[in-house]
Amino acid sequence: MKSRHKKMVFILAGLAGIGIIVALVMNAFRSNLVFFFTPTQVVDKQAPVGHTFRIGGLVEKGSLKRENDGLTVHFVVTDTRNNMNVTYKGILPDLFKEGKGVVAQGKLDSSGQFVADEVLAKHDENYMPPEVASELKAAKAAKASKTPL
Repeated sequence: MKSRHKKMVFILAGLAGIGIIVALVMNAFRSNLVFFFTPTQVVDKQAPVGHTFRIGGLVEKGSLKRENDGLTVHFVVTDTRNNMNVTYKGILPDLFKEGKGVVAQGKLDSSGQFVADEVLAKHDENYMPPEVASELKAAKAAKASKTPL
């Protein structure tokens, strides 16, 4: 084989290797990508069915119900426009409270109930994720514009 052909084979093998690596990285990235949705977006069917996603908003006051097993809880996440029922089996974070911001990660079941694998209530009790804060602000503005004077 000529020197020129050897170089060409080496370059093509290198490009094929780089292509395989890029494909593997993209596949791993895609499978770990989790999108955020508000209850309104979920009700409007913008959330993926059968795929994991995050839902965020405020825990509606008076909605927290615990089952006798001590681990299963039911609560409602709201963005003041729409509500989403959430079921979670596990220990809730210490900062989880009614009327405070929450982000839950999980999937919709066949009945439209959100079944969470993870519930996040990070930082202090006044913290609210930026996405949740902007959606709540938009919901309040929309509600105010519909209110007759």
